[in-house]
Amino acid sequence: MITSEPRALLITGTVGSGKTATADALGGLLADAGIPNAVVDLDWLRRSWPSPPGDPFNAAMTLRNLRDVARNYLAAGVSRLVLAGVVESRAERRRYEETLAAELTVCRLRVALPAVHRRLTRRHEGDEAGLRWHVERSGELDRILDAASVEDVVVEAADRPATAVAAAVLDAVGWR
Repeated sequence: MITSEPRALLITGTVGSGKTATADALGGLLADAGIPNAVVDLDWLRRSWPSPPGDPFNAAMTLRNLRDVARNYLAAGVSRLVLAGVVESRAERRRYEETLAAELTVCRLRVALPAVHRRLTRRHEGDEAGLRWHVERSGELDRILDAASVEDVVVEAADRPATAVAAAVLDAVGWR
């Protein structure tokens, strides 16, 4: 059920699970329904070089930037923030909740690793080093996410178009 209170949804999953494509499709579905929304890929909020020592994924920068971006979107009338990114622990989830001025729901996209590896192979065509890193990280991250169990809902995302996955996410989190 849609309420006027701002809500945030963080779509998480291993690399290659379709977080960004699903978030983008979800933003489109919300717009089609007339619901003011913003879609943010958290990777772009952290993208700078070099990362500080002890923070290889630039998590602190992500949160600093997200605080300002979320505040600006909410002030402009957005009622749904859709975030694509990885949350590896309950402590990290709490930091996101503290950063956002909106209720946070976390949805994990689940895709079997063989399908993830096929996606990564297509995505990193011509980039052998990048492919190796992402394939290795996909299994490692999948295990981390299994152990952390930070999600509120899980949506199976393999072998479905992003719009179908996005619709399933909307249903799972009750945003329809």
